[in-house]
Amino acid sequence: MLDELFSRLQVAAAPAEIEVLQNGIWQVWLATGDVALDKELEAGMRAMQAGDHALAIAHFTSIIEAKPDFAEGWNKRATAYYLRGEYRASLADIRETLRREPRHFGALWGQATMLRQLGEYRRALRILARLAAICPHLPGLQEQQLSVREEMEDNGA
Repeated sequence: MLDELFSRLQVAAAPAEIEVLQNGIWQVWLATGDVALDKELEAGMRAMQAGDHALAIAHFTSIIEAKPDFAEGWNKRATAYYLRGEYRASLADIRETLRREPRHFGALWGQATMLRQLGEYRRALRILARLAAICPHLPGLQEQQLSVREEMEDNGA
């Protein structure tokens, strides 16, 4: 099912269709297959939405320890680290996410954003190119690529 959704995402051009396909993919990614872990994931997401990043990280760490192959546990913890401004920890968790799900467009977008903020423009562009291979018509992607190129020029990179 996931492969089919990604195949359709690769050719989707309409923003509404892309959104529907991405939502379908997220539903698959968010399913742990374990009721207790689903509750832990929900608790972590609620903590993150409430701004309690330390608690969110604790919940996501529990999921990672219980089910290390669950890519979304790593991705959610990466998001919580990002929200705390801990970019290096976030990038490390994104690498783990991508080891488990190389097509994770959320992790790729986040990775490119942080690399850009860290001034690593060439790496950010490589990540955006990977993202374009997954979803060439992703809204905002071309603008992001252009913006990174402009920052490279402005900073002499």
